[in-house]
Amino acid sequence: MLILRSLLFNIAFYLNLTFWMIVLIPTLVAPRRFFMRGAKLWATSSQWLMRVVAGIRVEIVGREKIPPGGILVAAKHQSLWETFALLPLFDDPAFILKRELMWIPFFGWYTWKGGSVPVNRKKGAQALIQMMARAREEAQHGRQILIFPEGTRRPAGAPPAYKFGVSHLYQNLGVPCLPIALNSGLYWPRRRFIRRPGTIRLEILDLIPAGLTRDEFFKRMQEEIETASDRLLAEGRRELGLDPAREAAESLSNG
Repeated sequence: MLILRSLLFNIAFYLNLTFWMIVLIPTLVAPRRFFMRGAKLWATSSQWLMRVVAGIRVEIVGREKIPPGGILVAAKHQSLWETFALLPLFDDPAFILKRELMWIPFFGWYTWKGGSVPVNRKKGAQALIQMMARAREEAQHGRQILIFPEGTRRPAGAPPAYKFGVSHLYQNLGVPCLPIALNSGLYWPRRRFIRRPGTIRLEILDLIPAGLTRDEFFKRMQEEIETASDRLLAEGRRELGLDPAREAAESLSNG
């Protein structure tokens, strides 16, 4: 049953994605707000499919902690899920992403239309300066700058691998940071076919004020995200009846 539900969901998810990519084509020549509304509807419909087809519910705690205006959002990254699930939570989000993703037909066009902030990792310090300037401009316009500080998806429970670039971004933007913890990797594991029924939990943590030193911010952000994520992972494993050692071994075997 698990394999069948996972198969049906994966088919439904990508058919739904294709449908919305076609529907949103006219928004490429419309004001950005129209595209963002459509993107949020896609995200909401995807989560509806998760619940109905895969049996995956979502519990979000701490919505009241999201302030108005420009902020930096630093989220744990374990799954494909959070790349779209964060969209409906924020008024006008802008993702920090690899520049290469913007070259993908349709997907890249939509990341451009959504005002994402690209990073050319091959250019090193120059790319960081360009990314910061663009992110600062977007934050000054009241947008929420979303970044996954580890840079890529990490298996659920893997040792943290935060990149220090998020600290430079925090200091450069001069805005508060909203940390986000989650346990999505248990239910939608990276690079795996299986979708486990249960409840993905996402927790919006207390706002970290602007003005800390880069080292103070980095330590506080990582500790708060990791502590909360570990707690959510423990809750998820109890729900699923998973053995942490076995889950870690399966994650490593899948890269």
